[in-house]
Amino acid sequence: MENKSQRPVSEFNSQLKLKGFNVFEIENDGNATRIYSRKDFYKICLTTGKSRVHYSDRSFETDGTVLFFGNPHIPYSWETLSTTYVGYTCLFSEDFFLASDRTESLQQSPFFKIGGTPILHISIEQREFLNTLFLRMIDEQKTDYAFKDDLMRNYINLIIHEALKLQPSENYDQQKNAAARITSVFLELLERQFPIESADRPLQLKTAQDYASTLNMHVNYLNRAVKTITGKPTTSHITERIISEARALLQHTDWNISEIAYALGFEYPTYFNNFFKRMTGTNPKALRTEQV
Repeated sequence: MENKSQRPVSEFNSQLKLKGFNVFEIENDGNATRIYSRKDFYKICLTTGKSRVHYSDRSFETDGTVLFFGNPHIPYSWETLSTTYVGYTCLFSEDFFLASDRTESLQQSPFFKIGGTPILHISIEQREFLNTLFLRMIDEQKTDYAFKDDLMRNYINLIIHEALKLQPSENYDQQKNAAARITSVFLELLERQFPIESADRPLQLKTAQDYASTLNMHVNYLNRAVKTITGKPTTSHITERIISEARALLQHTDWNISEIAYALGFEYPTYFNNFFKRMTGTNPKALRTEQV
């Protein structure tokens, strides 16, 4: 891959967050597709090559052309196994996609929800048609057309509808223990909320119910699975991780305590102070003073 085809990752992320959408050819932007922050964006990839995809509790071996759907709320990783790897990637935020009259959540899609099928094998004929859609999006992205965002959403919808016509791939290994599977996904999702990088972007998932809703399951089912596997309730894991992050922010940033409280999802600093003291036996200000 030639260096001239690569863009600074910070520039890539800034542009994507500003527009809520980006589409590009993988072979011309391979570096960015590997290391950009996947936390905020949904992803659709059309790729040709050999790879291994780990998605939630499953692993997919792919060789040929596949269409992949990535959900930022579900942990996944991608291993490229072949020396040549080409295709297209489309990234978009849920706010961008739902800015139209659509009301249903992307997380309810059979491709984006946990337990769904995020990867499809694509024939040569299907690849040619999907290639055309991605190329049109790339060209349209460069224009000043007043209704470009609406057109982009239509292209995304068209890709999703084409995928719905296809037979899902069943080439995966599923863990036999459902409780272990759910617990693993919960713990990975919990860890993905951290570290807190900005004081003006508060923690999104704060309660067991928040995690259960994101994972499309009843909170009692999540709690039972986590308690069975770890011996601790879901709320204990969340509390411990928030306290750990609070300590790090108090010790390693110059944010004031009100900013830290807000970043960790507390409406008022008093709530955060009481929570922290109850969990640690000391208050945030005292902890910070001890480190000076």
